[in-house]
Amino acid sequence: MLAPERHELILRSLRRHGRLRVAELVAELGVSAITVRRDLAELDSAGLLRRVHGGAIGASAEGRNNAQGSRLTIGIVVPSATSYYSDVIRGAEAMADRYGARLVLGVSGYDVAKEQERIERVLGIGVAGLLISTALGDGDADQLGSWLDDIDVPVVLMERAFGFPQVAREYDHVRTDHAYGAMLALRHFVSLGHRRIAINLQATVTAYWLRRGIEAAASTLDVELFLSPVDLPAHGEDPAALAQLDAFLAECESFGSRAVLVHSDEHGARLVERAMERGLRVPEDLAVIAYNDVTAALAVVPLTAVCPPKFALGETACELLLRKLQAGPAPVQHLSLLPDLNIRTSCGAALPAEPSVVLFRN
Repeated sequence: MLAPERHELILRSLRRHGRLRVAELVAELGVSAITVRRDLAELDSAGLLRRVHGGAIGASAEGRNNAQGSRLTIGIVVPSATSYYSDVIRGAEAMADRYGARLVLGVSGYDVAKEQERIERVLGIGVAGLLISTALGDGDADQLGSWLDDIDVPVVLMERAFGFPQVAREYDHVRTDHAYGAMLALRHFVSLGHRRIAINLQATVTAYWLRRGIEAAASTLDVELFLSPVDLPAHGEDPAALAQLDAFLAECESFGSRAVLVHSDEHGARLVERAMERGLRVPEDLAVIAYNDVTAALAVVPLTAVCPPKFALGETACELLLRKLQAGPAPVQHLSLLPDLNIRTSCGAALPAEPSVVLFRN
């Protein structure tokens, strides 16, 4: 059956029933679910129906995006609404406002089961598309299985880059090039004369990409790197927390390192406090660069920090989704944003001005 024939049958069925489900159309038309979703996307783009979770309803002015800026609702699901992701949300909200769209927020709390529940709830109100930063890391995409592929509205992933073979189709994504961020920090240490650098990463999704940057630095820079296994605390004065901080400082001394890259801000700030309690001077005896730059400037010694373009990431992802909803099917885009390095007291030097964000297409 040709596409125009399917489209006519879909519209005829919609006029008869008022609402259509993908599963019912698959059985009625004898084609795959992917083909049905593609047909619905084309008819939605033409203004002949409106795609919703699980199928389609009749077209209406409410909830559709057009040149006159009519109200469109999109969902955004993130692991947290505070700290790192608060700026991402604000960026997405600012872009949605420019398009006259409404943003609906779901927060997973880094719980995968809760994340799926939040996404289903957001889809249930009839959003036209989704921005998702899943609690799963890039190396865990296979856990999503067919679930992500079953979402039948356009999806743009944020700070994640899932693709084949973990999922059946490629997804638009916008992410920070964290590997570049790690290289940026290490390159700056080398420019200050440091040749032995200790690194402490927390067990986060970001750490996967930071390690790739560290591996690249090890092969391209004249530097010795030590990746510590110590789990640094972000706060606390109890003996266990102090012992962890002291263990890492002892590793730095044993390795001969006077420069440290720490992920994240909170862990870097607590490390600086403990180092000073032990009589070390920052940055004279221990230079520190943190990663994230959410609270780095508020540390007792303001921390030099790699700053992912969080606000711009939310803006870019939201605009990519809204343009896709407005213009219809388009090639999948994988976008990377480069982080910046904000120089403060903790590393002991200033960096020449460079562009803060560079956007490029992989």
